[in-house]
Amino acid sequence: MNARSKQVRRDTITLSKANGGYHFGGTFSCIEILIALFDHVLTAQDRFILSKGHACWGYYVLLQEKGFKPSLEGHPHLDLPNGVHWTTGSEGHGLPAGVGMALARKLQGISGKVYVLIGDGECQEGTTWESMLMAVQHKLDNLVVIVDWNKIQGSGFTHKILSVDCLVDVAAEIGWHVFCADGHDVNKLTEFMRYDCNKPHMIIADTIKGKGVSFMENDPAWHACWLDDHRESLAMEELH
Repeated sequence: MNARSKQVRRDTITLSKANGGYHFGGTFSCIEILIALFDHVLTAQDRFILSKGHACWGYYVLLQEKGFKPSLEGHPHLDLPNGVHWTTGSEGHGLPAGVGMALARKLQGISGKVYVLIGDGECQEGTTWESMLMAVQHKLDNLVVIVDWNKIQGSGFTHKILSVDCLVDVAAEIGWHVFCADGHDVNKLTEFMRYDCNKPHMIIADTIKGKGVSFMENDPAWHACWLDDHRESLAMEELH
């Protein structure tokens, strides 16, 4: 893990602890995805939706670095002047909104892409599959979906609750361009996010829940667990 990734994780702990945040597992699994987007990919013409809204604290850190002042709540709320393009929190809502934005942009001839970050547990939602079909139907080549494939959701391991391992094959079969990538490799994620093709594309980002802090990694308890002062100190030591 490089210095940038460690720094964003440290800042995430500091910001979330000061404001009552606690979803560290799913936040840390997508830090490199957010870094790739905010440091290398997103332009002023693009739009980003954090559909897995509970992972908002790293998102807030990066928004603040850009000079925005988002409301520091447990889930993002629509605030265009501060870089938040949709309200999220209930799973399965971000991708339908992203499809609508991408379609509106195509119809109006507006440049830029719509990027949506969803969780693998969120892929159990019916709205995800409906949105995937609509994106192909309307040839939304301006839509990029990144799936944080950390294999754990709020109540346990995803494959034990409702497996969505078919996602890659189904998405490709119905007409998506699908990449599979190391979700902690910023360079590879950036390359795939910038890829242009004539169809919507999806990046399955293979990640580790709680990445970067050994006692959080691959432990379902850290989907939503408060970081007390002692464990905060241990986490900060690992991230320096």
